[in-house]
Amino acid sequence: MALKRVTIQNIADACGLSRNTVSKIFNNRGEVPETTRQLVLNKAQELGYFQPMDETMLNRPVEQNKCILVLSQRNPMNHSFGSLFVTAFTNQVSRAGYTVKMYEVTAEELAQCALPPNTSIDSIAGILGIELFDYDFWNTVCGLKLPTIIVDGYAYIYQKPMPCDLISMENVSSTRILTHRLIQAGAEKLGFVGDINHCNSFYERWNGFQLALNEAGLPLDRDLCIMPKNSSPYYDPDWIDDQLKRLPALPDAFVCVNDYHAIHIMAGLKRRGLQIPRDVMITGFDSSPESAIVEPALTTSAIPGTDMGKIAADLLIDRIGNPAKPFCATYVSTVPQFRGSIRQTAEC
Repeated sequence: MALKRVTIQNIADACGLSRNTVSKIFNNRGEVPETTRQLVLNKAQELGYFQPMDETMLNRPVEQNKCILVLSQRNPMNHSFGSLFVTAFTNQVSRAGYTVKMYEVTAEELAQCALPPNTSIDSIAGILGIELFDYDFWNTVCGLKLPTIIVDGYAYIYQKPMPCDLISMENVSSTRILTHRLIQAGAEKLGFVGDINHCNSFYERWNGFQLALNEAGLPLDRDLCIMPKNSSPYYDPDWIDDQLKRLPALPDAFVCVNDYHAIHIMAGLKRRGLQIPRDVMITGFDSSPESAIVEPALTTSAIPGTDMGKIAADLLIDRIGNPAKPFCATYVSTVPQFRGSIRQTAEC
């Protein structure tokens, strides 16, 4: 017996949604809440829905047996942004006819600026780098003259550009907005948390922090900041406690490079009997799932990981087809989310 074809209307009925809403998700048009998007995609998979590639993808020439190489220094699927990004990216390039091979680059390979063993250059259509911020490694990879796109990038990437494309979340403006909100809520002494030399996004968030202080006429006091190398144990309660004790005074607020650091700083402050936001206010960045359930909920900035993955895939596929076009840097907007870790003010 022939299988019944599953339609968009079938999925809409099963989810209790309109056909238009479901169509927006599959055609990537319009804004749809992430919870709704996941509901629809899960239901589509359950019902066995198959969405054919559009004509532009069907007509796009793909060299036989070519793959997209995804390189990372740590598994990007282990955190919210990386998981959303890689899933969307893989889906998009797979629909265009490419296979995806993902490797975690070892410390030895990184030191030698070497691709993973048994990697054939002739089999690679393009390269994506995510969670890998080593300048020398990328300098070697870009020397292969393969279509390459880097996510976020190593610190000071604009001072040492590569012959490749870049995609990044927007960092400066959102951090500036978060810092200004802290100042509006009464913060006069502010500290920064995180290694600003670890990657370009951390460095840009540091720039947004400095910009807000300068605009408010407040001094930048590095003695109030916690900025050891990213390899330091930011997760360790005793290490955090030691860093807080080293400060000459406790700042009114901490601006952290990401939610991970912010949540551990919050735990360290609570361990000392301090209350957030009464005694110290705090912000993160990423809008991780943990940021919404920590007590109090963490003020942060949301990164559209799924959309970034799709955009990165389109950019790389276009680069494969048009290798001579100028290289570009693409920034995707982030959205500040104000929660309980900042005191409320009349202006807020």
